[in-house]
Amino acid sequence: MLSKEIKSVHFVGICGTAMASIAAMCRELGYTVTGSDEKVYPPMSTFLESRGIRILQGYRETNLDHRPELIVIGNALKRGTPEVERTLDERLNYCSLPELVREFFIRGKHSVVIAGTHGKTTTTSLLAWVLESAGRSPSFLIGGIPTNFGAGARLGTGAHFVIEGDEYDTAFFDKRSKFVHYLPDTVILNNIEFDHADIFSDLAAVKRTFRQLVAVVPRRGLIIANSDDANVREVVAGAQCRVRYFGLPEFVDYQIPLAGEHNQRNAAAVAVCAGELGLSREQIQAGFDSFTGIKRRMEVRGEAAGVTILDDFAHHPTAIVETIRAIRQKYPRRRLWVLFEPRSNTTRRNVFQRELAESLALADGVFVARVDRLNELLEAERLNPEQVVAEIRKQGKPAEYLANAEAILNSLAPQLRTGDVVAIFSNGKFDGIHDRLLTRLRQSA
Repeated sequence: MLSKEIKSVHFVGICGTAMASIAAMCRELGYTVTGSDEKVYPPMSTFLESRGIRILQGYRETNLDHRPELIVIGNALKRGTPEVERTLDERLNYCSLPELVREFFIRGKHSVVIAGTHGKTTTTSLLAWVLESAGRSPSFLIGGIPTNFGAGARLGTGAHFVIEGDEYDTAFFDKRSKFVHYLPDTVILNNIEFDHADIFSDLAAVKRTFRQLVAVVPRRGLIIANSDDANVREVVAGAQCRVRYFGLPEFVDYQIPLAGEHNQRNAAAVAVCAGELGLSREQIQAGFDSFTGIKRRMEVRGEAAGVTILDDFAHHPTAIVETIRAIRQKYPRRRLWVLFEPRSNTTRRNVFQRELAESLALADGVFVARVDRLNELLEAERLNPEQVVAEIRKQGKPAEYLANAEAILNSLAPQLRTGDVVAIFSNGKFDGIHDRLLTRLRQSA
């Protein structure tokens, strides 16, 4: 699988955000790149086509007739998929995306892995930009789009590869977390909580996978760990490398253009890491000052009739709490409505039934939509959104369960007034509710 022996690469599931970014990077390096997917539509389809990458619709066996020298199988693909079955039947050369990233891009660089349940995308984006603004030209792979770069991945000319270390599993043939593949020299470990209920049975299982990350850091390496998180302290206790703890005191000398204590903590981790990589306090602050944010992280999608519409990826109860607090800090004394779509593999389940109600109740008004992909879950496993709403109402807050975006808009729009903030929490498109709400407000203005 060594990159120097490979000339053609085929990506099965190429329209995933990370897959598309890495496919484009392979094309940039001169590889012949093809791919297939069942979900071929903009923006990923146009992004790939603009880079000269041919996309095949569906997962047919014939997609491999051109005999690519390496097949990259996305982690959403399962046994029974025709391309997967042909790959196995004919013993074709295949790997997971994290394996390809390791061999093609990370090996030979100083690998900085940002891990933890929350804040990975923001911390990775912030560190990559701080290094970039200091002239270090890092390579990076991020599970979001930092607006400073306009892309979630890039090949830099510098010594560092900064990567978001996801604890989700690697592929159907490799159930280890993605981050164990990334040859970590430096690790930022921000926090550890129970999440990903579809693959982890409990918090102990989550800790176990983070211990695997700690176990592959070399003796000369460094773990930058959140001293305020008991689970983090427990997981790094057996580290064979140097561990440097951080907390909010490490942020005291800095300022960032991001709201919320959680972002101050993210920035503290970045400041410690950047300092360890040789940057001065002035260089770090210059990077913070010029950081412009990340799409889908408290992103202002627009304003109409005096109402501000925010888009945010938050779906875990802790992330919802921290984001609502940050919104309150940024928009003080303004009425806050939260629209929540239970769409992630964890929030579709009832594991956070009580915690979701408690976190959403921090808003002034709440709308909860139907649980996504209900047919995939047993009734006993499903989140009960009506119960979430009932618990919020007990706290004296207006809350409604309405199945879809249209029903939510019909109820919400007449209640909005100048100065309101509407925060839309979903890890998906939520039926395009952001633009539909803006259109409706403009029409009524």
